[in-house]
Amino acid sequence: MLKKWKISLALTLVSAVAISGCSQRPESASPAPAPSSGKESSNSNAKKTLSMMINVADQPVQDVYRQILNDFSKENPDIAVNIQFPGSAYENNMKVKMAANDLPDVFDTHGWAQIRYGEYLADLKDEPWAKQLTDTIQNVVTDKAGKVYVLPISEAKDGIMYNVDMLKKYNLEPPQTFDDLITVAEKIKKESGGKTTPFFLSGIDESTIGTYFDYFANSLLISPASNSADALLKNTFDWNKWNPLPEKLLDIKNRGLINEDFLTAKRSEIPAAFAAEKVAFVLLAPSFVDAVNKIKPDMKVGLMPIPSMSADDKPNFSGGERSTMGVWKDSKNMAESKKLLQFFAKPANMTKIANVTKLQPGLKGIESKHDLTEYYERYADIRVFPYFDRVYLPNGMWSVMSKSGTELLAGRITPKEYTANMKQEVERLRKN
Repeated sequence: MLKKWKISLALTLVSAVAISGCSQRPESASPAPAPSSGKESSNSNAKKTLSMMINVADQPVQDVYRQILNDFSKENPDIAVNIQFPGSAYENNMKVKMAANDLPDVFDTHGWAQIRYGEYLADLKDEPWAKQLTDTIQNVVTDKAGKVYVLPISEAKDGIMYNVDMLKKYNLEPPQTFDDLITVAEKIKKESGGKTTPFFLSGIDESTIGTYFDYFANSLLISPASNSADALLKNTFDWNKWNPLPEKLLDIKNRGLINEDFLTAKRSEIPAAFAAEKVAFVLLAPSFVDAVNKIKPDMKVGLMPIPSMSADDKPNFSGGERSTMGVWKDSKNMAESKKLLQFFAKPANMTKIANVTKLQPGLKGIESKHDLTEYYERYADIRVFPYFDRVYLPNGMWSVMSKSGTELLAGRITPKEYTANMKQEVERLRKN
């Protein structure tokens, strides 16, 4: 796996083109603030200075990180922290730093702690917070030998965001299966007199389409008791089993359940459409709630698990790392870097981040209270599977999955051609 990644890294640096790993997850529908142009120091008079790079785009979340760093400096006046938020340039910056083996003392692995950054990270298994890892994140950030790669600031439990009052209005319950989801969607469209088109997809921001495949691939191929997990990992997967995913997406479109302007629509339009009750279901990150409430403060946005593809199976969440902090194994400030992680791991600080991100903390015993808390509590026993593409597809497939989905919906390829393209590109990328 690491050999393939290094080859991919070299090719990326030569071409100067990168597909952002974090773009593979639903993000805030609001435009991101301009990336930081330089380093922001927490203490200019300190004896030790740590470099820190974090992949957080939302301004309110950045502000909380800065607040925590200011508190850290007050308790540790001999340590300064230069923090950077490079925004969309984060992954490219990190690839250059890995190639030069010159990484920040502390950095965010944004979903790739083991696969991409593993060899660059110090083992944190002896840190005091390591015993608090949640059951759902422990295997994600810990390997079979027991190495703990990062402090998981927050973990994802991604599902479907929905209009709570709309479902109540039409006497509907959150669907348990994909067929139920279609039935509910059709009823919403009918009962609303066509005002509400249940789903919103964007051919410009193709991650909305890629997310559909990533979520429901787990429901189709990983969640069932008899699944294709081993076959996918061993590259013996029968790709005919992938066909239901493009077939069902095309069926949704043919039923008139997605926005007619999907080819030209932008993801940034979703909050306004949702607030106007033109959309009922979206596949976006929890920060979507704030984007909607800025437009319509009293609108209640809920979170449901991803429906199963079979009546014999149960719903699930897609998840894994969202925000993390790892320590570069060759850092000259190892003790100070670990001290910084210990500070962020304090319950009060983890709670601050959880409340602003509306995400689950990666440590047990952390209290949080925000718009989605009731849903995390309600669905506490629902299984969480790692994002499909991070485990079962080679690097580079996110773009293929997303762009091919647009081609499918535009009528330029058939479901079988979509699947054939997936198979071809997986085989090509695994050879690299």
